[in-house]
Amino acid sequence: MSISKFKATCLAVLKQVRNTGQPVRVTRFGVAIADVVPPNPPERPGDWLGSMAGTARIVGDITVPTSELVDWDAERE
Repeated sequence: MSISKFKATCLAVLKQVRNTGQPVRVTRFGVAIADVVPPNPPERPGDWLGSMAGTARIVGDITVPTSELVDWDAERE
Protein backbone atom coordinates (compact mmCIF):
# COMPACT_ATOMS: atom_id res chain seq x y z
CA MET A 1 0.00 0.00 0.00
CA SER A 2 1.41 3.40 -0.90
CA ILE A 3 2.09 5.82 1.91
CA SER A 4 -0.35 8.37 0.48
CA LYS A 5 -3.18 5.80 0.49
CA PHE A 6 -2.20 4.69 3.99
CA LYS A 7 -2.24 8.30 5.19
CA ALA A 8 -5.70 8.87 3.74
CA THR A 9 -7.16 5.65 5.18
CA CYS A 10 -5.02 5.11 8.28
CA LEU A 11 -7.80 4.37 10.77
CA ALA A 12 -9.59 2.01 8.38
CA VAL A 13 -6.32 0.15 7.68
CA LEU A 14 -5.61 -0.22 11.40
CA LYS A 15 -9.14 -1.57 11.95
CA GLN A 16 -8.66 -4.00 9.06
CA VAL A 17 -5.37 -5.27 10.51
CA ARG A 18 -6.98 -5.74 13.92
CA ASN A 19 -9.99 -7.58 12.52
CA THR A 20 -8.20 -9.82 9.99
CA GLY A 21 -4.85 -10.28 11.70
CA GLN A 22 -3.17 -9.79 8.31
CA PRO A 23 -0.21 -7.35 8.18
CA VAL A 24 -0.12 -4.45 5.74
CA ARG A 25 3.14 -3.21 4.14
CA VAL A 26 3.41 0.54 3.58
CA THR A 27 5.64 1.67 0.71
CA ARG A 28 7.14 4.93 -0.52
CA PHE A 29 8.17 5.07 -4.16
CA GLY A 30 7.83 1.28 -4.23
CA VAL A 31 10.23 0.74 -1.33
CA ALA A 32 8.86 -0.80 1.88
CA ILE A 33 9.12 1.58 4.80
CA ALA A 34 6.83 -0.01 7.39
CA ASP A 35 4.77 -3.06 8.21
CA VAL A 36 1.56 -2.62 10.17
CA VAL A 37 1.03 -5.80 12.17
CA PRO A 38 -1.55 -6.81 14.77
CA PRO A 39 -0.38 -6.77 18.40
CA ASN A 40 0.65 -9.92 20.20
CA PRO A 41 -2.10 -11.43 22.35
CA PRO A 42 -1.83 -10.46 26.03
CA GLU A 43 -0.02 -12.92 28.25
CA ARG A 44 -2.36 -14.85 30.51
CA PRO A 45 -1.21 -16.65 33.61
CA GLY A 46 -1.50 -20.41 33.45
CA ASP A 47 -3.43 -20.59 36.71
CA TRP A 48 -5.68 -18.02 38.31
CA LEU A 49 -4.49 -18.93 41.81
CA GLY A 50 -1.81 -16.46 42.75
CA SER A 51 -2.23 -14.45 39.56
CA MET A 52 -2.66 -11.23 41.57
CA ALA A 53 0.44 -11.79 43.71
CA GLY A 54 2.51 -8.65 44.06
CA THR A 55 -0.21 -6.29 42.83
CA ALA A 56 -1.43 -4.99 46.22
CA ARG A 57 0.33 -2.79 48.72
CA ILE A 58 -0.42 -2.42 52.42
CA VAL A 59 -0.23 1.18 53.58
CA GLY A 60 -0.26 1.89 57.30
CA ASP A 61 -0.98 -0.38 60.20
CA ILE A 62 -3.38 -3.18 59.25
CA THR A 63 -4.22 -3.93 62.88
CA VAL A 64 -5.79 -0.51 63.60
CA PRO A 65 -9.50 -0.22 62.67
CA THR A 66 -10.22 2.27 59.92
CA SER A 67 -12.51 4.27 62.19
CA GLU A 68 -9.50 5.18 64.33
CA LEU A 69 -7.50 6.39 61.31
CA VAL A 70 -10.12 8.72 59.84
CA ASP A 71 -11.98 11.44 61.66
CA TRP A 72 -15.33 10.97 59.91
CA ASP A 73 -16.87 14.06 61.50
CA ALA A 74 -14.08 16.27 60.10
CA GLU A 75 -14.53 14.69 56.65
CA ARG A 76 -18.21 15.71 56.51
CA GLU A 77 -17.55 19.42 57.17
